[in-house]
Amino acid sequence: MLAKQAHHFSMVHGVTDYGRATGDHHAGYYYNLTGHPPDDTFRTQGNDRRPLPTDWPHMGCVVGTKRQGNGKLPDVISLPHKPSKLPFTRPGQFAGRIGMEFDPFFLNGSVEQPLDFNAPTLTLSAGSSPERVHERRALLETLSNMRRELDHDENVRNYSRQQQRAFQLLSASGTAGAFDIKTESASTLARYGGTVNGTSLLMARRLVEAGVPFITVFWKENEAIASRCKSAGGWDTHGSNFACLREYLLPEFDRSLSALLEDLHQRGLMEETLVLVTSEMGRKPQVGDPRSGGRSGAGRDHWTSCMSVLMAGGGVQGGRTHGRTDKHAAYPAEKPVGPEDITKSVYHAMGIDDLNAVDLLGRPYNLLEEGRTLSDLFI
Repeated sequence: MLAKQAHHFSMVHGVTDYGRATGDHHAGYYYNLTGHPPDDTFRTQGNDRRPLPTDWPHMGCVVGTKRQGNGKLPDVISLPHKPSKLPFTRPGQFAGRIGMEFDPFFLNGSVEQPLDFNAPTLTLSAGSSPERVHERRALLETLSNMRRELDHDENVRNYSRQQQRAFQLLSASGTAGAFDIKTESASTLARYGGTVNGTSLLMARRLVEAGVPFITVFWKENEAIASRCKSAGGWDTHGSNFACLREYLLPEFDRSLSALLEDLHQRGLMEETLVLVTSEMGRKPQVGDPRSGGRSGAGRDHWTSCMSVLMAGGGVQGGRTHGRTDKHAAYPAEKPVGPEDITKSVYHAMGIDDLNAVDLLGRPYNLLEEGRTLSDLFI
């Protein structure tokens, strides 16, 4: 199904970390979501590294600061989950140093009930009594007025802004309907596949139509296949790589992504919507992960030296490739690309040229100095 949509997308081959990541998921998430290489804390702490307020921001959060939507819905929404399970929350998916007021709003979905989505922030506020809400506002005001270190005061103010935005969303007309995917036709739901990842992409299309500037869909793992694939139930196929791809992962991906591209095109939204399919890493060219029995286990380990990224719409010309790998797809052979280049290309597609920002002390800095736009994809 996706092959039939190839005229809409281009492939970027040879995306590499240049040896700047660690091979762990946390570092890979951070690099590919922010465009900034992970610092030494990722090497010393590995997947124990927690998100920090000084982290570089997720590219979507940068977009949210530069391009506001219609005001009724958040400018940045992530779904159907927040990777990964606590306490191992992946760094890179938050606003970091630009302030938690620009953090994404998260919608939760589940494998068991793929048509049901809920927004924890809004649900919590909706379930609070007027008295409780008043008490929370009073507490936040008290904290803000306390003379503490500057960064703590700023966090309190940012949290207050997040809460205020939640109150506004609850009182705005028409916001709840944007999250009600059950209003879609049976044929549309079937076309997207009826899985939580398929309905998440359908939700993304609805949010595009509603004017949300940036939506991130994080693939939701299916724990029912975790033991088979020696993973959390997703693409981290440490065991039975080829069987897990063929039987579970690729059929769902093929149907849902092709449905999104087809749907955006039919609705006239493709040219104004950039679709990016990326990951935190590729897979090792050598088959046989020691953690799953070596070659007999048919798994593939992490590989950060080379992977591919799909880009469609948003001015990207379809049916093209950028870069080339060696014959083993192990290393870039021509036009290597770093995550910073992908991120810069996203900003270019969004019409964002000004990446200047100001820190808490009023000092100017650039949100992404490294990287170049992959101009040949847009010509």
